Amino acid sequence: MTMIRRYRTAALLLSGALLISACSEKAQTPAEKAAAAAVPGAPPGGAEDVAAKNATASDVKETNDLIEFAYSYPVEAARIPELAAWLDSDRAAQRSALVEAAERDKAVADKEGFPYHAHSHLQSWKRITDTRRFLSLSSEIATYMGGAHGMQSFDSLLWDRNHAKRLKPLDLFKSGEAFDKAANDDLCAAIERTKTARGMTWSREPDSPFGKCPSASAQTVWLGSSDGKYLDRLTIAIAPYEIGPYAEGSYKINLPMSEAIVNAVKPEYARDFLPAS
Repeated sequence: MTMIRRYRTAALLLSGALLISACSEKAQTPAEKAAAAAVPGAPPGGAEDVAAKNATASDVKETNDLIEFAYSYPVEAARIPELAAWLDSDRAAQRSALVEAAERDKAVADKEGFPYHAHSHLQSWKRITDTRRFLSLSSEIATYMGGAHGMQSFDSLLWDRNHAKRLKPLDLFKSGEAFDKAANDDLCAAIERTKTARGMTWSREPDSPFGKCPSASAQTVWLGSSDGKYLDRLTIAIAPYEIGPYAEGSYKINLPMSEAIVNAVKPEYARDFLPAS
């Protein structure tokens, strides 16, 4: 009887252990199951995080008799799937617009019997800074549409990780007017210094075609960081013809991140800025 009891006890213990094991497996959370199924060495978060980690910078180029097209963006942007999708969509839209204009102009050139010169759109997005909250990108764009010369322009964007959305730098400020009030005096003084350094005199006469100081909010704003934590750098990119003739080129004016500019920031973004010391 003693031997029989021992067998029964062992069987009960084994059955209980199996039951506990089954209950434990059933009680696993989705996160625990994902972790258990993850590829060894992969970061938490599953396939999306693995894809993001393995992302590479994008650099698309195309040259033929009709167009010259280039569009690139850095690996930091490629690692954010939503942002990369938007950039890919923008690239497709820019190419489509270029091809449409080129085909139209080539048809006119062929009909009128004058030479056609390939149209171009060359755009490069670059990382300005990558803080805990924001990825800040700048873009320089060179275009040629068959005229006497090409044209340069600029763009910018911010990716807000806290809300997973794309912003323009001015979206961080209370209004364009508030930003202008805080930045315009510094911008005008900096333009004058830059022109002087280039050996030019800036005529501010009322009848001068380029005598009016531009509003900061009407130009391209780039936000940067010196420490990778806070937005404490500010650049205003100004395209040709804004403050001088085409031959004068474009301007990239660095402004101090003043207390006035930081005070013009919306409250929800104030903690992400730091005035220059």
